[in-house]
Amino acid sequence: MDTNAPDSGTNDELLAVFDRQMRENALADGPGTTVERAGDVVRHVGPGHVWNGVLWSDLTAATADAEIAAQVRHFASLGNEFEWKLYKHDCPADLGQRLRAAGFEAEPEETVMVARVADLPLDAEPADGITLRPVTDAAGIDLMMYVHDRAFTKDSTRLRERLLAQFAEAPETVTAVVAMAGDLPVSAARMDFHPGTEFASLWGGGTLPEWRGKGIYRALIAYRTRIAAERGYRYLQVDASDQSRPILQRLGFVPLTVTTPYIRQP
Repeated sequence: MDTNAPDSGTNDELLAVFDRQMRENALADGPGTTVERAGDVVRHVGPGHVWNGVLWSDLTAATADAEIAAQVRHFASLGNEFEWKLYKHDCPADLGQRLRAAGFEAEPEETVMVARVADLPLDAEPADGITLRPVTDAAGIDLMMYVHDRAFTKDSTRLRERLLAQFAEAPETVTAVVAMAGDLPVSAARMDFHPGTEFASLWGGGTLPEWRGKGIYRALIAYRTRIAAERGYRYLQVDASDQSRPILQRLGFVPLTVTTPYIRQP
């Protein structure tokens, strides 16, 4: 853990802490996964259902193309789709263009936002008639996937496999919750813990369209913040969409940079 992380300070200082703990010195975050340091790249590798990709790089205009080609060969040998998680401040400045030239496809950019756990509200309650149900087993994961499929219109098969393995083999690295309206799951979210760092990361946060605007998202943030505080984490981090960014800013999250997922099929 970085004991020199600031309690407060500039966004640049906080971004440096984030880069150091969560990217350059990242640790494996799930069953069967490893973090490998290959030359000037840090990559996360695991079975096909987990996230595979490049977390951090230290490249120049002279070295970037060769390193991109090396990573393409490596993940192709594994047969895995992988993501090069590009951050706006990464070098060289045209790294995104080089990734596209190498066959990567860019997905929508997201804003990296961070808040100190101690500064976030803990008492936001869901709307009347909504209860929060902790996820502890496969049945709870299925409720999450029901929400995920409808809120994000994406296939959740790989995510379901990953969460089943994570809850079974490394439950200390994840927590999740579903908001229920009676027997109907209407919102769901999870949080990954990163041992050895001061960060927990928020994921999901999907709500069925007809249930938005009722304070459920805020309640899920508060629920996870309480757990992060109990476990001693200092910061919460989110890769925020344009839809969630205004809510997070009102709660106290600050934008640090922008990240763009670049995906390459095997």
